[in-house]
Amino acid sequence: MPMDAREIETLIREGIPDATVEIRDLAGDGNHYAATVISESFRGKSRVQQHQIVYQSLKGQMGGVLHALALQTGVPE
Repeated sequence: MPMDAREIETLIREGIPDATVEIRDLAGDGNHYAATVISESFRGKSRVQQHQIVYQSLKGQMGGVLHALALQTGVPE
């Protein structure tokens, strides 16, 4: 059973409490999402490190229940 956008957002917010999170369902199928995650905790970290932090917050769901997630990360302006 696919994850819904609220589940993804909840997991990310639990793992990165200061994050601003926006989730979009790209295909309307509950399997292909895009996420924008902005967090002060990303400051000074490479884009790869930022993405790893987000993937860790998803608790192993990426590639399993969560099929595809296009990810954009950054720090607040």
